[in-house]
Amino acid sequence: MDIGVLRLSARGFRANLDLMGVVMGEPREVKFRLPRRRSSVPRARALAHSVLGDWSIGQAAHTAELVLSELVTNAMRVRAPHDRLVGVRMVWLPEEGLLRLEVSDAGDGKPEVRAPREDETGGRGLLLVEALADRWGFEPRACGVGKTVWAELKAPDRVPQRDGTEIAAATVRPGQSVRIWGAWRTVRSVSTERSASGDGHTVVLELDDGPALRVDPTAPLTVRDAGVSSPSKGGKDTPG
Repeated sequence: MDIGVLRLSARGFRANLDLMGVVMGEPREVKFRLPRRRSSVPRARALAHSVLGDWSIGQAAHTAELVLSELVTNAMRVRAPHDRLVGVRMVWLPEEGLLRLEVSDAGDGKPEVRAPREDETGGRGLLLVEALADRWGFEPRACGVGKTVWAELKAPDRVPQRDGTEIAAATVRPGQSVRIWGAWRTVRSVSTERSASGDGHTVVLELDDGPALRVDPTAPLTVRDAGVSSPSKGGKDTPG
């Protein structure tokens, strides 16, 4: 099995993505870690959106994004040292039609579904998880510190393959083609640099034609692997 590994640190956002299962039908897995801050919730959802799009999961993708958002939100709220990261793991088992989401934190206690009062603005996260997931639960972390809360969703369907796949800019690899400026460009190299604001990093894609592309690590890009072409009139790409 070919496994690609990417480590990225940007704007306080640290991802460790292990992409598994490049052969049809094999399990696929992604892992990343998030700092304990409010902005990590939308970043987790953005990464989930890109990953699930890459896996071509159908209707379960939107539900999975909601469930993951609630699990990450709860993990951010537990009492734990501020410098402890929150771990996220997403696993898709195509042959079983199952998508598993895991969120790990360093906090004590156990998650419990509660019924908040009508005037309460929060406390409904696990109610939503229980309603949307086919199963959910929690278990102690192997390291003995904290816990992992997990949820499983049925994901038997796959959307039709598109002309390219939408993934996060941080996961683009050299040799892939990216659709930009209305045409496909081959990625020669991928690097990072400090952002103009100085508080994070930017992904830099050196292309075979035109200027380098500088984008946020979580920005969605449409890519396709080397050697893959799309049918079009005259055998050429039609500018989008």
